[in-house]
Amino acid sequence: MTGHVPTPLIGIDGGGSSCRVAVLVGDVRHEVLHGPANVSTDFEGAMTTVRIALAEAGAAAGLSMQALSLGTAYVGLAGVMSPAIARRVAVLLPMRRIAVTDDRPTTIAGALGESDGAVAAIGTGSFVGRQVDGRIAGVGGWGFHIGDQASGAWLVRRALEDLMLAVDGLAPMTALGRTLLAEYDGDTAAIVEFSLRAKPAEFSQLAVELVAAAETGDPLAARLMREGADYVRRALERLGWEPSEPLCLTGGLGPAYARWLRLDTVPPCGSALDGALTLARRLERQQA
Repeated sequence: MTGHVPTPLIGIDGGGSSCRVAVLVGDVRHEVLHGPANVSTDFEGAMTTVRIALAEAGAAAGLSMQALSLGTAYVGLAGVMSPAIARRVAVLLPMRRIAVTDDRPTTIAGALGESDGAVAAIGTGSFVGRQVDGRIAGVGGWGFHIGDQASGAWLVRRALEDLMLAVDGLAPMTALGRTLLAEYDGDTAAIVEFSLRAKPAEFSQLAVELVAAAETGDPLAARLMREGADYVRRALERLGWEPSEPLCLTGGLGPAYARWLRLDTVPPCGSALDGALTLARRLERQQA
């Protein structure tokens, strides 16, 4: 007699650089990694990647797509900016119980687990979120052109703006400015050309140099880090975060803000993929 197979929990975490899918059957987790899955930049390509990764994770767990369809899934994908986009994603996936959002809730749930607290996720982009009694709220994450304050792309764009003021003699030329100018061999036309074509990830490549310059006291770099930290503090206040609650700084640049925030922080409990599974489990409980 064949034993009962637990209903699978499925977590999907997709972004601009990778898509990760985890299938949890009982206590056994099967995980696969594939390429980018940002539905705002390439919807069809992102969904093809998600479906391939889902099928592979299911196969690793010994489950057919029909068996996976009986499971509960939480899908966090970069670029899901409206309920309409979430519905487009959901109809292309076979699960009976499914929730689709952007990747902010999965990041927050992954970092905090079941605890109350807040997360400042700062990398190429940025957002700040808080979890209370399992409820998640967030601010930011509006993208490079109109948001992503404190992020790596934002910091470097602001630094290049100040550099051009310094070139024109309208602001002091700092060590960071000279470093940035040297990156383009002193060619201001090359800086302008870069600013017109570059994507956020390309801006963010120089953020490490900016953070290092701030640590050594460069006035421009330090001012920008203070501005970024001020944005994070205001976002935390807006979300009602209390200093007695945990605060996680995640992403490539998040930990660099610890000095500038002057707040106690804790390491994240897990990844956004862990968060997707956590939220899938909550969804299963809600719909049981």
